Amino acid sequence: MRKYFGTDGIRRIANTELTPDLVFRVAKAGAYVLAKHTNHAPTILIGRDTRISGTLIESAMTAGFLSYGANVKSLGVMPTPAVAYLTRKMNADAGVVISASHNTYEFNGIKYFSNQGMKIPDDIEKEIEEVMDSNKLSTLTAVNDKIGIAEMHTEYIEQYVQFFTDIFKTDFKNSEITIGIDTANGATSQVAETIFKRLGIAYKVIANQPNGININENCGSTYLKNISDFVKENHLDLGIAYDGDGDRCLAVDENGNPIDGDIIMAIIAECLSQKEQLNQNTLVATVMSNLGLKKYAEENQIQFVQTKVGDRYVLAEMLNKGYNLGGEQSGHIILLDYNPTGDGILTSLMLIKAILEKKKKASQVANIIHIYPQVLLNANVASEKKYDYEKDKEIAKAIQELETEFSGRGRVLIRPSGTEPKVRVMIEGEDIHYITKKAKQLVALLEKKLK
Repeated sequence: MRKYFGTDGIRRIANTELTPDLVFRVAKAGAYVLAKHTNHAPTILIGRDTRISGTLIESAMTAGFLSYGANVKSLGVMPTPAVAYLTRKMNADAGVVISASHNTYEFNGIKYFSNQGMKIPDDIEKEIEEVMDSNKLSTLTAVNDKIGIAEMHTEYIEQYVQFFTDIFKTDFKNSEITIGIDTANGATSQVAETIFKRLGIAYKVIANQPNGININENCGSTYLKNISDFVKENHLDLGIAYDGDGDRCLAVDENGNPIDGDIIMAIIAECLSQKEQLNQNTLVATVMSNLGLKKYAEENQIQFVQTKVGDRYVLAEMLNKGYNLGGEQSGHIILLDYNPTGDGILTSLMLIKAILEKKKKASQVANIIHIYPQVLLNANVASEKKYDYEKDKEIAKAIQELETEFSGRGRVLIRPSGTEPKVRVMIEGEDIHYITKKAKQLVALLEKKLK
């Protein structure tokens, strides 16, 4: 088990848990490991979201990189997928995103991307951790002309905008559709509008006035009521909601009803499959995806592959087998023909394109799969005990009994959070009230035994 890195980088409360000292060490160790593997002084891109702590964390990160002789190109506020794309396009050695994604503003985080625009492998993260906690770190000091140089390159955002105009060109020209956009007061607050304007898509936007502390606050993909109400009040055709760092996208139809990641994946998979553009006619999802998505795939002769939770595992399966579409129920969807990470803006544009091609309302298009009721609750446990639920006989027995009861008519999934002191409990079945009751009982047991 890694000490600092979770399933999505390092994520903690800024300036108390994610301290400048810790950030400095993460950067300095990272620069050393990158230099070791590339055999030269690395060049690293840094982007961040709109959190008040962003510049603090970036300053410490930059200092750590420069102190070992790495060079830094700061991109300013930039969506996570933009950093991934630019790292690859600019032939940088690595990219870093400073963001806590969908979490509230007091959190912040660090994600490393490789020169291929993908999250760095687990073994590299482990190597960085080993250097961080070694005596070696204090000796890794650049001197004289070996000290790194930092530059500001906020103009690189234009290349990300051009990325979309190259893909979609005239797909939305003269389209009679108006989209509601909720940018979560986050990293897409400015660039999403620029892209929609450039492509000629009519839109209305909300939650696009970040002030450092309102990121994800009652807005964005974790709070769909905001965009749902906005779509209904303004009689819009579709609503799009991004998360704080812009790698996820969820939607609502013209009636304000949610369109989650599973539905979006089904819509895009169908469109690609019909055009013979779905590699090996296969869709990759995680074990958290709704049973309805699996049944849809089976009924439509689409191969359905599931991985453990985490977009890195979805991507690994896609790369290993040559698939080009995969993702998570949360709206983190990877379209590997374009970008090797989840891209909320790309996902939303693919969804809009699919709706336009079908010449139907969003609600009709979204009726593609039957979504089974699903309850997801969190058990608050001791951080050091969150992986111990399988060892406890009473917990194991309760889980086994539920799995037997729901066999064929639903699912039970228990997993520790990769970033928080929580164990996630998901139960899927036909009766929402019954599965909610069972999920609450299991959460109570987990909290009792793992405190």
